[in-house]
Amino acid sequence: MKIKWLGHSSFLLTSEKGTKIITDPYTTGGGLSYGEIKESADIVTVSHEHGDHNNAAAVGGKPVVVKGAVSQDIKGIKIKGFPVFHDESKGKERGTVTLFTFAIDKFRVCHLGDLGHLLSEQEIRDIVPVDVLFIPVGGFYTIDAANATKVCDQLKPKVVIPMHFKTPKLAYPLAGVDEFLKGKKSVKKETGNEIEVKALPAATEIWVLQPAL
Repeated sequence: MKIKWLGHSSFLLTSEKGTKIITDPYTTGGGLSYGEIKESADIVTVSHEHGDHNNAAAVGGKPVVVKGAVSQDIKGIKIKGFPVFHDESKGKERGTVTLFTFAIDKFRVCHLGDLGHLLSEQEIRDIVPVDVLFIPVGGFYTIDAANATKVCDQLKPKVVIPMHFKTPKLAYPLAGVDEFLKGKKSVKKETGNEIEVKALPAATEIWVLQPAL
């Protein structure tokens, strides 16, 4: 499986057979200045209907767009969606979002969207086991660095890939990734935007990618 960070919460996942998934494609503008998404994919997942997460129209290739609490098998990729909240007030502030789990090759992947709270025991049971976890860490609109750390402890993934944090291309009032990385061991800061997962580490590692766009 190959993982490419396009920017913000959007990743391009490519299976060994070449099936491509794009998560949460964004619309450029309004404080978000990552480059426009011009990639093609077979599948697009949209965690919620905010402009920095729902620009499925930007993705080429006539992909199947997956939203909400669904269970689908598309081109050999098993996808499940689970409803969670965008805030700590059970959705009263920002509504609901969908977190998605994927069975890709031999790996179990989870994208948490704009999760805004710690997970319940039932939510943990729904999600685990997790090999690769995409987790928001910037706070304000989502869980912050401290709660992201707690969610990682809840799910115990082998690989943690931070997303939805402050960068030079994002003017949102978020914290940078270093707040989440503070005091943590086994951090790998990649110089590129893409990495291939062939095997999982024995203990949890945090992989920080550079945005492609």
